[in-house]
Amino acid sequence: GSLIEQLTTEKYECMVCCEVVRIVAPVWSCQNCYHVFHLNCIKKWARSPASQAEDGNSGWRCPACQNASVQVPKTYTCFCGKVQNPEWNRNEIPHSCGELCGKKRQGLDCPHLCNILCHPGPCPSCPAFVTKTCECGQTSHSVRCGQSTKIHCSNVCGNTLNCGKHSCTQVCHAGKCSPCQLTVQQVCYCGSNFKEVLCGSKEEFSDGFGSFSCQNICGKKLNCGRHNCKQVCHPQPCQLCPRLPQVVYRCPCGQTPLSKLLELGCVERKICTDPIPSCGKTCGKPLSCGSYEFVHTCESLCHEGDCKPCSHTSNIYCRCGFKKKVSVTLGNFLFFLIAAITFMCDKRCNKKRSCGRHKCNEVCCVDTEHKCSLVCGRKLNCGLHRCEEPCHRGSCQTCWQTSFDELTCYCGESVIYPPVPCGTQPPECKKTCTRPHDCDHPVYHSCHSEEKCPPCTYLTQKWCMGKHEVSLDNLTLPHVGLYSTHKEQLDTDEFVKSGFRLLGIGGCSPCVTCCPSFQSYKFVLPQTKSTTFFFRIAAISIATKLTDLQLGDSVEISRLITKKEMKQARLQCDEECLALQRNRRLAEALEIDDNSDPFNIRSSGPKYSDLLKEDARKDIKFVSDIEKEMRMLVEAVNKGKHTKKSHCYPPMNRDHRRIIHELAQVYGIESVSYDNEPKRNVVITAVKGKSICPSNTLTSVLDKEMQSRPAPPLPHYKQTDKSSGNSGLSKPLKEEPVIDYFDVQD
Repeated sequence: GSLIEQLTTEKYECMVCCEVVRIVAPVWSCQNCYHVFHLNCIKKWARSPASQAEDGNSGWRCPACQNASVQVPKTYTCFCGKVQNPEWNRNEIPHSCGELCGKKRQGLDCPHLCNILCHPGPCPSCPAFVTKTCECGQTSHSVRCGQSTKIHCSNVCGNTLNCGKHSCTQVCHAGKCSPCQLTVQQVCYCGSNFKEVLCGSKEEFSDGFGSFSCQNICGKKLNCGRHNCKQVCHPQPCQLCPRLPQVVYRCPCGQTPLSKLLELGCVERKICTDPIPSCGKTCGKPLSCGSYEFVHTCESLCHEGDCKPCSHTSNIYCRCGFKKKVSVTLGNFLFFLIAAITFMCDKRCNKKRSCGRHKCNEVCCVDTEHKCSLVCGRKLNCGLHRCEEPCHRGSCQTCWQTSFDELTCYCGESVIYPPVPCGTQPPECKKTCTRPHDCDHPVYHSCHSEEKCPPCTYLTQKWCMGKHEVSLDNLTLPHVGLYSTHKEQLDTDEFVKSGFRLLGIGGCSPCVTCCPSFQSYKFVLPQTKSTTFFFRIAAISIATKLTDLQLGDSVEISRLITKKEMKQARLQCDEECLALQRNRRLAEALEIDDNSDPFNIRSSGPKYSDLLKEDARKDIKFVSDIEKEMRMLVEAVNKGKHTKKSHCYPPMNRDHRRIIHELAQVYGIESVSYDNEPKRNVVITAVKGKSICPSNTLTSVLDKEMQSRPAPPLPHYKQTDKSSGNSGLSKPLKEEPVIDYFDVQD
């Protein structure tokens, strides 16, 4: 009724194009969900890749119910499918033929066809009345044909059960009857045991001798009437007595026929109790002990009955095969198995477990994987929790714990909303820091998560000690002045106090007016504790400047030293510098290119630095191996087809890496360091045409210097006057140390 009203008033929309379905427009109706679509829209949808079924072989899917169809609709038919291209009539339902529907109702056993006019949607239930029987078939009732409910009466079912012997006692019910629940007593084949089973089950079957095997010895009398059956409870009749004369044809060991023994004079057997003649040979039957390598046999003479226990010895190995036992008496095979399984050595396994951190330490280990059963326990990336997984290789997974509280900066302006993974740092904030500070100066740094604020960088005015000059100074960076007073005027303690003032500790720096005798020069002082502490303070001040450089800030260092000291700090030119200046002037006069080498000066030999030579003397073997590998690499790339070849050195310390970098420059080889400490290593790359092998290696240069070096002179001792009472040689003179401000180490 809803479909008819919407189609008649043109309010029904196509699910494909979302347009209204007109009365005269060709349509198609799904026979599963009864949705109506434009015929052209459903054709386009059926050909599109989005409509294909998941398995790819079931056709296309309905846009509404996803029911798969194989054929694509091509013609416009009425709802019952009898008329193609039905004409619209005002008195009839749109897109219908106006005749009886006549379709068979789906999902019901109704034999009647739909008796209303052609319509959209499902057919209504059948209005006809029919006579139906109940589930057990004993009673009948008149009901509507379209009624889907089953009819039940109040009588007992009475149908025969699966056993074929008993009847169903349940009230009229749907479906098959339940299996018979009565029990039947059964007896075993040998007749010594009984059990109860359900009637009609497979276990109820009997072959006339019994129904099951109790797995005990049969024990029934054999046909001879003297011996009992020694087989396990069995369904068939018992076998003949194995000792009957007509059954036994050989001696007990089985090596000699009884016919030959009868010819030799043995007594013929009449009944089963008569002894079986012995041949007198060694029994030779295989015993139950044995092993995989050797089979032990009975060494007794031919006899009846069971063989005696084995008297041989054998070797039993532990399960890991490290240790063995000798001279073990093997009475039977079961004893051999028990001894082989229980015997273990005391050797502990030294192999690494799967984690690579712990040893196995298992006694008599036979494991091949060596899985680690310990808990990892290493700290996760958050630094708060530990890894709870079994011990493993590689890095641990990220911390799985999450906070559902907002994470803010100190001032609360920047926020990270939950969920927040464990270990997340507070967000960066560009607002000015709002923490309480020690001074009242303006704050220039941003909000931060560290508890301690950076030093104050506000410049303040400071007077000199005599109140003559005003200078701008920083509160946090101590002002270092390289000034000193005359040694004759101040003693050591007073000089140290002046040094504290020079460094800006306990007062401001003096000006020239305060002390005109201040001058700049290198201190020549005795090595006392006070002077050492003074220069330690100076080193700390310079180190503060270097820390700012490492943080990426620019630092003005011109205030640390004077212009005169800067001139004194410059290196004096030596003969090599003068030669280079002379050659440069000569090249400019002759108009020679700087890159050219007409006199073969640059290629005359490699230039090794003094620091490299000094390091090479400490570890000459290491340098020799490095040079050998570099020469082989350069020769290989120059002779080969490839333009580049690389070599990777193992991880090593910083001094060895520096030696490799300096040697690589001499050989024209590219060198790069990778990874972090302590796994940092160097990779060198030789380039064809660029890398060269120098004529003189560093080791050969050191050998020549050692050969040409003169013998070291004897130490000079001061000759003392014999009359002074001190005979012999005195100690060498000790010079006063010269302290250089540019070689400060802390």
